Amino acid sequence: MKKTAVEFSVGLFVLIGLICVGYLTIKLGKKELVGDRYYRLTACFTSISGLKPGAMVEMAGVQIGKVETIQLDQKNYQAVVTLKVEKTVPIFGDSIASVKTSGLIGDKYVSISPGGVDERLADGGTIPETESAIDLEKILSQYAFGKV
Repeated sequence: MKKTAVEFSVGLFVLIGLICVGYLTIKLGKKELVGDRYYRLTACFTSISGLKPGAMVEMAGVQIGKVETIQLDQKNYQAVVTLKVEKTVPIFGDSIASVKTSGLIGDKYVSISPGGVDERLADGGTIPETESAIDLEKILSQYAFGKV
C-alpha cells in the first residue's frame, strides 16, 4: 500500500515536471499555443541596412510587433520585410513604414506612421509607402571627401 502511494506521487511529480517543461519550451520559443495574437504585413524597402529579424515594430514610440522575416525580391532587388503586428492595432492603407535607428549607433527598427484612410490592411497585406534606412557611413564619407 505504501509503495503504491510513493510510486503514484513520484509519477505525478514527473508528469507535472513534463508539463512545466513543455510550457516553458513554448513560451521561450515565442510560439503561440492557442491562436495567434498577430497578423502579418509586408513592406518592400530599397535598403534595410542593419535591420534584423526580431527587431521591434513601433508606432508613436510604442512597440506593436516584431520583424518576422527578411527576404530579397529577386525580380526588383528590394528587401521584403514581413512584420508581425498585434491584432489590436489597425494599420491603414496609407501608412508609411520607415527603417529607423534607436540612438546614434543603436539597433534598427521599423517605425510605422499612421495613415488617415479608413481602409485597414488585412492579414497578408502590403504597406505601399516605405522609407529606407539612412546610411550614416555613406553620408559621413561624402562629407569627409567634400561631396556634400
